[in-house]
Amino acid sequence: MNVCDYFFEHSRTLDKEAVVGNDSIRFPELFSRSVKVADQFRKAYGENNYVLILSENSVFLITAYLALLKSGNVCVPLNPAIELENLDKVLEKTGSTLAFVSKRYQARFASYGFKVFDDESVKSWCDSPETEEFAILDQQFDGHRLAEIIFTSGSTGEQKGAMITHRNIIANTNSIIQYLKLTSADIIQVVMPFYYCYGLSLLHTHLRVGGSVHMNNSFIFIGSVINDLNKYNCTGFAGVPSHFQILLRKTRDFKTTKFHSLRYVTQAGGKLHNAFITEFTEAFPDIKFYVMYGQTEATARLSYLPPEDLPRKLGSLGRGIPDVKLRVVDENGENVKPGQVGEIIAQGDNVMAGYFKDPETTAATIRNGWLFTGDMATVDEDGYIFMQSRAKEIIKVRGIRISPKEIEAIIVTYPGVIDCTISSEHDEITGESIKATVFVNESDLPQFSEELIREFCAQNLASYKVPQKVIFDTNLTFNSAGKKSKY
Repeated sequence: MNVCDYFFEHSRTLDKEAVVGNDSIRFPELFSRSVKVADQFRKAYGENNYVLILSENSVFLITAYLALLKSGNVCVPLNPAIELENLDKVLEKTGSTLAFVSKRYQARFASYGFKVFDDESVKSWCDSPETEEFAILDQQFDGHRLAEIIFTSGSTGEQKGAMITHRNIIANTNSIIQYLKLTSADIIQVVMPFYYCYGLSLLHTHLRVGGSVHMNNSFIFIGSVINDLNKYNCTGFAGVPSHFQILLRKTRDFKTTKFHSLRYVTQAGGKLHNAFITEFTEAFPDIKFYVMYGQTEATARLSYLPPEDLPRKLGSLGRGIPDVKLRVVDENGENVKPGQVGEIIAQGDNVMAGYFKDPETTAATIRNGWLFTGDMATVDEDGYIFMQSRAKEIIKVRGIRISPKEIEAIIVTYPGVIDCTISSEHDEITGESIKATVFVNESDLPQFSEELIREFCAQNLASYKVPQKVIFDTNLTFNSAGKKSKY
């Protein structure tokens, strides 16, 4: 089935808003616009093109995205602030000559030779007569066809394009809806961009159940995020660790605000330290907190920890979502025993088709039908998974393997600390030494010292895990997806 048809299978005639807020649209209109743009685009350019989308979150982006899926073309959503060097690499790989670009960013890409479709192009196509045959839901569409290519951030090396099929999106969307128990009554506040798989999954799930999304593109203005949760009666909020850290420790209004409709929040995109989870659940005992884990290579989601298990399994990323198998294996591919460290591997219909034009990396990542995530973890006696670190993040001091997350988890419990990043520096004697970058509010900076943090670590960690260097920063930076920048 075509995934656009899947999204609208039960919601295309709903007399309610699919998008709420200043940039709003109702379900019947969104379906009609998507179908008309798909029809006109396919008539002009055919199918199987790799088409870029360069836009902030908007109805324009959503319409273009759904239209490309419906038309049998391949969507390539990109950060509109992408470094031009990385854009050149994407264009070289995909050969893309067509792009939907919002007005806000057209000047930035004016020197590129691709054919640009903007808000006016979409409006013109939407004014065309609807093709009745094209509006029919296509049950015979091959779900193994490529729907989109999501390029990784490239922060750890060359950008890789995860090839996501229509079936991948349908499978992952079904799973997420099941464990979050989403219905048409749900309204999600979206602060993450739709070129990020976590952000896209929010759009997918709410379109499918007939819920609504509210797009807030200005998380830097924390007050608007807090106010909009109540203004638009949001039942859900989704964020990466930095979102929760900022809400909890850089504003006093958040924990004192009464959210009258918020029933749950979800957290993924990296490990949020236990101290922040505890702080949130103590402040909002009636709001369900879902810890989740996933990868772009898995469309979005791989595991979740049910809120009712949070008190007894704090620190766990849970177990596999519905219809996904998760294992933690050693170097021989055997399941590790409780307490042993191994790599998380996954199997399910949500696992990508592979990396675009990169068969070697695909073969190394997907083996015998299993996705090897590169994430190191342990399991307990009940099968709950506890993340240790990315394999490449392990620091070796005098040959001893140390997980940065363990040290970070201790330092963020110190009063006044907003966040901490542990990194390594070359050391001629120990091989690597540990450096801690501690983030605090500028007004609190005078009360901190390197000696103070080192002493605190010595009280709570083995001596070889105490950072050799501690520096302080008042500017917590994060990328456009909300993930913190590494030092």
